Amino acid sequence: MDDKIATSAEAYEMDALPRRHEVHADPETPANTEVPVAVTGTPLRDKSPAQWAYERLILYIQNFEQTLDAEHEVAMGFAGGDAGVIRIEGLGYFDPDIVTFYGSDGAGAKTQLIQHVSQLSVILRALPKEPEQVEAKRIGFRLAADLEKS
Repeated sequence: MDDKIATSAEAYEMDALPRRHEVHADPETPANTEVPVAVTGTPLRDKSPAQWAYERLILYIQNFEQTLDAEHEVAMGFAGGDAGVIRIEGLGYFDPDIVTFYGSDGAGAKTQLIQHVSQLSVILRALPKEPEQVEAKRIGFRLAADLEKS
């Protein structure tokens, strides 16, 4: 990745330590503040915007899945568009600045969204698992395992 920094905000962002902070209305809701070594092990300046967005999306998806019961799985909607909701079946990135989501829409049609990191705005939703599935699919755990391998 090019090490040119154009603004002081970019310089601050590249030197920031990755951290998470959350506050919930329900005090019983656990706040997720842990950032795995797989995410913090590489300095931000060595990651493309796509890789950095991808890694954080994995953490959000995995955390969301941990709140679901056995009858639901993660899907996502898109802010500001008519793309609808897709069941998340895969996630990837293409350096330096593209993130892609693979899945299926409500009618079961194969779907892929390709998005520039500057336009990234998604909502995670719980959808009932497919009736023919014995267990709900948990993509977040597979993504996190892949992140640990890299």
